[in-house]
Amino acid sequence: MRMEKLNWEWLICRFVFLVLVLSTLSVIIMIIKAPSGSVPGDSEIRVKSDYSLMLLQCILGIIAMLLPGLLEHRIHLVIPSRMMVMYALFLFAAIYLGEVKNFYFKVPNWDMILHAFSGGMLGALGFSFIVLLNNTDRVPVNMSPLFIVVFSFCFAVALGAIWEIYEYTFDGLLHLNMQKFALENGTGLIGREALADTMQDIIVDCIGALFTSVLGYISLIHKKGWIERLLLKIKK
Repeated sequence: MRMEKLNWEWLICRFVFLVLVLSTLSVIIMIIKAPSGSVPGDSEIRVKSDYSLMLLQCILGIIAMLLPGLLEHRIHLVIPSRMMVMYALFLFAAIYLGEVKNFYFKVPNWDMILHAFSGGMLGALGFSFIVLLNNTDRVPVNMSPLFIVVFSFCFAVALGAIWEIYEYTFDGLLHLNMQKFALENGTGLIGREALADTMQDIIVDCIGALFTSVLGYISLIHKKGWIERLLLKIKK
């Protein structure tokens, strides 16, 4: 059973990594061919700035897929197979489906679904952070469960806010549209509409983190062991 799970993890991760590499090569070719500005009468044709965003996201995705292996080698970090599979599938959904296949505009609430999922994952990472800081294999029993849950929630929301800062920064530097302050055809939004995507992302991050935190609290209080199955650990 253990080998079967590891094989599935290996296959999913290699599949996602290969898709991101092939997408990167494809996007580079499309950047060369794409027009610099919008084509009159056809708002659906993607321009160089659209492909620049895709390229940036694909490269970050490749780095993100390589990072767990690097951390495992450098600091002997152990990532549970469940968490690794969720991590890989999230990158696939966010970068390949979201950016390359344009699901952010084609599928209603795609961005909100991903932020809810990522908020939950970051909440679990907050629990792991406490474990790693205390150099133990389990959530420290001498700490208040409420403190652990509040810390994990705040940790997840803080990382979500840092992501929004990243999007805002690169939107300004590279003239991208990660924060969706403009429509697909380039029409800029005004007022609350321009802020809607960012605020929805933060709110949904909070909801996802809150869900994981409540689940973690129940797990700690009643010793269910649910949250422990997702914890990152340092191999000793």
